[in-house]
Amino acid sequence: MWDVDAVILLVEDDAGDALLVEEMLADSELDSALTWCKTLTEARRFLAGSRTPCCVLLDLHLPDVFGLDAVTQIVESAPDAAIVVLTGRAEADTGLSAVATGAQDYLVKGRLDPEALGRSVRYALQRKQVERAAAALRANRLMAQENARLERGLLPVPLLHDNSFEAVARYEPGRAHALLSGDFYDVVQTSDGTVHAVIGDVSGHGAAEAALGVCLRVAWRTAVLCATGQLEQVRLLEEILVAERSDPHVFATVTSLAFAPDRRRVRVVRAGHPGLLLRSDARVSWEEPEPGMALGLAPGTGTARWSASDLSLPGDGRVVLFTDGLFEGRSGPGSRLGEEGLLAMARRHGALAARAFVDALVDGAAGAASPYGGLADDVAVLHLGWGRSGAR
Repeated sequence: MWDVDAVILLVEDDAGDALLVEEMLADSELDSALTWCKTLTEARRFLAGSRTPCCVLLDLHLPDVFGLDAVTQIVESAPDAAIVVLTGRAEADTGLSAVATGAQDYLVKGRLDPEALGRSVRYALQRKQVERAAAALRANRLMAQENARLERGLLPVPLLHDNSFEAVARYEPGRAHALLSGDFYDVVQTSDGTVHAVIGDVSGHGAAEAALGVCLRVAWRTAVLCATGQLEQVRLLEEILVAERSDPHVFATVTSLAFAPDRRRVRVVRAGHPGLLLRSDARVSWEEPEPGMALGLAPGTGTARWSASDLSLPGDGRVVLFTDGLFEGRSGPGSRLGEEGLLAMARRHGALAARAFVDALVDGAAGAASPYGGLADDVAVLHLGWGRSGAR
């Protein structure tokens, strides 16, 4: 006997035909349970509670439905079920139409034999499995295409006018989702030589949050190019977030930087975002510029919730921004890397060039979290500074 590991559901109101099918199955090589329903309503109720692969032997002339509508209703209510339509001798065209509607095969009742019935059930189940695999592949391809579009929006190429400023970035998705989420960043140099940078994190994970992150990043770049001040930039981002978010509980954290052309200072505005790292030669320190409220928590109260503070830059000073996914991953059974752990890791790699330093931070955090399921959140890191001393 050949075990298809599936349930066979016969939907047939004629007792004589049902007995014929039952006998054919008994004589076939199939070893599957048979359930008999006399109406489509009974069949749909059975399918709703079934957790086993199912092949439906479906008559098209039932008390509560007639014709191809029976196939349509099964496909809609139980999309994972394989369907073999049972037709009369004069209904061959109807059988073909049923396959076009969503059935996997059809059989003519008057020509039934155990071998044909067994083969049809096996083929129908196999075809349904192939259809499901193909549908999943198409969905994955669409997701990859959407991911690529979101990536282009979230992770842009810095807009710099010359080579006197170095911007190195890395994004790493968390384990919980394949798509990019709401982490975003951007770097823009304006005509006066000032280099503006932003990094942000929209709460939540998924395409909606990623799309909102793209929206905020593009809005920020537009505001910078229109010579909008830093505090006003943050206020505009909050206004856009509130208008575009799909859930009133969604918020975003942001850090905005403006590197002065004199290369001695950087102006920082923080809205709920973590601190930053300051690199000078091989030394690394953790800096906490004046904090402010995250965007979207108490909208509509102007710019008073944020302030700008100046951070002095050593001659070779470089700033490292990141989202909280970098230090919130687990590093032990009941512990997380945390800010202190991240700073200790950064100091161990303080002599590295910019790209190697960023990779060391991300790979180190991921390695520490690997025994405990990997990074739980997305990670974005942005390494910024004048000159190319970091590329030594």
